[in-house]
Amino acid sequence: MAKIHWKGSALLSPVPTALVTCANGEETNIITIAWTGILNSQPPKTYISVRPTRHSYGMILQSREFAINLTPKSLVRAADWCGVYTGAKVDKFARCHLTPEPASEISAPIIAECPLALECRVTDTIDLGSHTMFLADIVAVDADEALLDENGKLCIDRANLVAYAHGDYYELGRRLGKFGFSVAKKKTAKKS
Repeated sequence: MAKIHWKGSALLSPVPTALVTCANGEETNIITIAWTGILNSQPPKTYISVRPTRHSYGMILQSREFAINLTPKSLVRAADWCGVYTGAKVDKFARCHLTPEPASEISAPIIAECPLALECRVTDTIDLGSHTMFLADIVAVDADEALLDENGKLCIDRANLVAYAHGDYYELGRRLGKFGFSVAKKKTAKKS
């Protein structure tokens, strides 16, 4: 297949659609973030990249805490709205009918309507140019009980999460395999 070549750009897709919550004293806010991911397993670390001009930037810089709330399909409109408007002029929780819920380990709230939330504590900041990267330890994970099967296993497919790809939102589709499926030995039927 022939390829065309473009100048380097931020074109890694898909990425999460995350509703990031933060607080500074009594003030809370929600910012929609797509520049996020996992950095390390042990200890569990993540990051978000935020433009210094965003209202949430100063709140996170000062409090050194935030929560990454994963967005279900039912909240894609709220996620888009929270990415367009500034929390400096509007209460995004009230406007989007979202419920702030106390987190277990950080002062920033989590969003009750989101099925999964990662509570994060900032360990480092890196100025990258247009964005500052906040590196953080994941100090707690909040999961809706409805996402667990009868054995307590997390069934992420029940979360109905969305992803963001090059300006558009997508509903995650069907499972294609699990880690290691390409090299797993086929089970043979037992002879009776």
